[in-house]
Amino acid sequence: MKSPLAQVVTATLTGILSVAVWSQAATLSQDHTDHTGGNNKSIHHPTPEQGALGIYQPWSDADIDFMTGMIPHHAQAVIMAGWANSHGARKDLQILCERMVVGQADEILSMQTWLKDRGLPVPDAKSTRMRMKMGAMEHDMLMPGMLTDEEMAALDKARGTEFNRLFLIGMIKHHQGAVDMVDDLFKAYGAAQDDTIYKFASDVHSDQSIEIEVMKKMLESLN
Repeated sequence: MKSPLAQVVTATLTGILSVAVWSQAATLSQDHTDHTGGNNKSIHHPTPEQGALGIYQPWSDADIDFMTGMIPHHAQAVIMAGWANSHGARKDLQILCERMVVGQADEILSMQTWLKDRGLPVPDAKSTRMRMKMGAMEHDMLMPGMLTDEEMAALDKARGTEFNRLFLIGMIKHHQGAVDMVDDLFKAYGAAQDDTIYKFASDVHSDQSIEIEVMKKMLESLN
């Protein structure tokens, strides 16, 4: 049974997040992509077999890169948020982290399914790097806003108040990186015309923008 404090924090976070979602989502226009100067070869159409699975809308190279890159981005967030209880995070932060772990783990599964249904490579749910090909070379890359190995090690070592501080600083940056990834997607040629991509990207933009403001207030309260 939740304590009165936990109930109040849960209600407050839920209110902030749910009331603001509509406002954030409303700022994203349906006509959000750049349709000029692109390459039609970057647009992919479903095969008859994929149509039988209910896939009717085209997708772009930008969509593929977004989904492929957001999986490791989410994976690192799940790891970070998963440390909250064991590392002595304060109660309201534990509640927020629990929401992040559940929500982003579910979204990873959805992104993996989207890629698999289109016959595309599927990153592992726990991988925190995106595999990029540059000619004959392959490189593992961190996505925008993600913490370096050194920053992750420092966060894992921290406890209590220091964990709260490092987590909030790191996750604000992490969330902003995800928002930037959505902004870049919506600027790309032919991107997000698939309803699943558009809704998911819009949700990422709105949810994580709102959580940034929540975490900024938490960080201010530490000072």
